[in-house]
Amino acid sequence: MRHIIPGRPNTYSGGRLDRAGHLRADEAVMHAMRRHQASRCAVFWKGKALIRGEDMPQAVLRDIPDQEAPWVFLGLQDETPIFAVDLSAHADPRAALAEEDGAFADLRGLTALLPTDDAAILATARGMLHWRATHKFCPACGGAMAPVRGGWVLLCTQCGAENFPRSDPAVIMLVVRGEELLLGQSHKFPIERNFYSTLAGFVEPGESLEDAVRREVFEEVGVRVGEVAYHSSQPWPFPASLMLGYYAEALSEEIVLEEAEMRDARWFSRADIANRKALGFDLPPQDSIARRLIDDWLAS
Repeated sequence: MRHIIPGRPNTYSGGRLDRAGHLRADEAVMHAMRRHQASRCAVFWKGKALIRGEDMPQAVLRDIPDQEAPWVFLGLQDETPIFAVDLSAHADPRAALAEEDGAFADLRGLTALLPTDDAAILATARGMLHWRATHKFCPACGGAMAPVRGGWVLLCTQCGAENFPRSDPAVIMLVVRGEELLLGQSHKFPIERNFYSTLAGFVEPGESLEDAVRREVFEEVGVRVGEVAYHSSQPWPFPASLMLGYYAEALSEEIVLEEAEMRDARWFSRADIANRKALGFDLPPQDSIARRLIDDWLAS
């Protein structure tokens, strides 16, 4: 299998944000930065980010609201402290913001248009705030959790156990055989869009990433896989995944569909992909690592 170099960074990766993890444990520094007039924050409400602009959207990085709300220290960008604040407890978040010219929008519909720095900040913010919102009680004793270390650790107020943010590893793979690639259509995909994508699945405990690729491909489409080659990774905060991208060399060709999960799967030639509009199907969105795997293979 030929080695394929990523054509460009994946959406949500890169950016100039310095996470500055060494500052998180200093409560005095956290307190001072939260109240410093130069500090900025990304604002979320019910999973949506405050965005300015439509044709060329940008994250609204504004002063920190005075109201008490869950917050996380994201890091430093050009030495400016950056935070995230969740106003989901407010029926009307604008009551906590004073005047603002942005609007709350679903991040997934904007990522292909956002600047790299903004996408990285908002991805980190969304993932962390979702974790905070869904882990309010200790899994060991049921006690209430209190945020410490800039919001990156939840400390049980009852038993003292520490809980850390989770990232669920998931493999995503483009299966190839010669000059053909295998794409599938999950039941989760909108049927009206009729797009075909790479296969994917979560890594199980005690399983290597390469073995997860082979298992998921066989489970979903019945194709045996031999060589597996790493391509790149992409944080995917919907809600807490880390997508690990691979190319997988097929050892068999017959497709045996797992019908409970997959609507369809097919082998496609390069000509099929080039003529997809005429053939009535589409590819996954440009901001996804699935599309990057396909585009980089086509360009190789």
